[in-house]
Amino acid sequence: MSQKNAGGSPAAATSPVQSKRSLQWRPIDIVIVAILGVATGFIFVVWNNIGYAWFTAMDNLTPGLGGLAVGIWLLGGVLGGLIIRKPGAAIFVEVFAASVSAALGSQWGPETLYSGLAQGLGAELIFLLFAYRKFNLLVAILSGIGAGVGAWTLELFLSPNLAKSLEFNIIYLVCVAISGAILAGIVGFSLMKSLAKTGALDRFPAGREHRV
Repeated sequence: MSQKNAGGSPAAATSPVQSKRSLQWRPIDIVIVAILGVATGFIFVVWNNIGYAWFTAMDNLTPGLGGLAVGIWLLGGVLGGLIIRKPGAAIFVEVFAASVSAALGSQWGPETLYSGLAQGLGAELIFLLFAYRKFNLLVAILSGIGAGVGAWTLELFLSPNLAKSLEFNIIYLVCVAISGAILAGIVGFSLMKSLAKTGALDRFPAGREHRV
C-alpha cells in the first residue's frame, strides 16, 4: 500500500487511534472510584437491613436460599469494572463501598472489609479474563457471578458454612451466583447505561459508548 493510500484512507487514519488503549490510572479514575464507592456504600447501608431481612426469611424457608438476597452487596465491583475499565477498579470500588458500610455501622463489623475484598476480587478476575477489553452485558453478568463466588468462598472460612452440609453449600452457591448475575450484573449494567445517558461518564469509554 502506498503512503498516499495509507494516509488518505479514513479507516487507516482512525485505526491507530482506536487501537491505543491505556490501562494506566488517571486522576479522574481515582475520583470516580471514590464517588462510586461512597454511592454504592450508601446502597449497602440500606441493603444491610432490607437484604438481611430477606436473607433470613429465605434461609428459614430453605437453608441456603438466602443467597438470593446477596447480589446487591456485589454491585460495587461490577460497576467499578464496567465504568473505569482499569486493572484493580472492581476491587477498589467494592472495598471502598464496604468501608463506607462498615464505617456507618454494618452489623458484620470488620468482616465487611474482608467481604468487600473477596467480592471485588471475584469480579476483577472476570474483567481480567477478558483482558479488560469486553464490557458488555454478558461480562457484567459473569462478573456478578464471580463476585458471588468470591463471597461464597470467603464465607466458607469466616462463617460456619464449612461445617454445614454439602447440600446447603451447593444451594447457597447457586443462589448467590443467580443473585450476583441479576442484582449485580444486570442491575449494574443498567445503572452504568443510565449514568452514561446523563453525560456523567463522558470522560470514560463507557459513557461515550452508551450516550444517546
